[in-house]
Amino acid sequence: MAAPRWRPSATVAAVIEHEGKFLLVEEHTPEGLRLNNPAGHLDPGESPEQACARETLEETAYAFTPEALVGVYLSRFERPISAARPKGEDITYLRFAFCGKLGAMERGRRLDYGIVRTVWLTPDEVRASADRHRSPLVVQCMEDYLAGTRYPLALVTTDASIYRGR
Repeated sequence: MAAPRWRPSATVAAVIEHEGKFLLVEEHTPEGLRLNNPAGHLDPGESPEQACARETLEETAYAFTPEALVGVYLSRFERPISAARPKGEDITYLRFAFCGKLGAMERGRRLDYGIVRTVWLTPDEVRASADRHRSPLVVQCMEDYLAGTRYPLALVTTDASIYRGR
């Protein structure tokens, strides 16, 4: 019998800088309160750019328009065995990180489940809080952004078949 097929989780993240500070979210996780980029999983029928705009709005109440791809990242997260998870958890994430234009905030919009608040941090504050990050990619994406890494959105192609049946 063949081993089960490996299926990394496709995710998106927004790297948002404004006036020298980066927008992060503080969220509840099984490991406690953690900081992360506005990020999440792709939903059926959407492109990575659409997912990034949606996740940013849901988690921060800010409109966001992706304008460039900062990078594509692969990372692995291993959650140890616990009473709640007797087998532990081993997840590989394939992250598409975008930078772009920050839009207006929807005042009064409720943040996504698990999101406690948004925070604006300087690069040094982001680096200094690494022990509270949900993923090591929070710093890596910021550093790549600060280094000027940008790829055209056309690098990621979403075939029309994705939108069928929407």
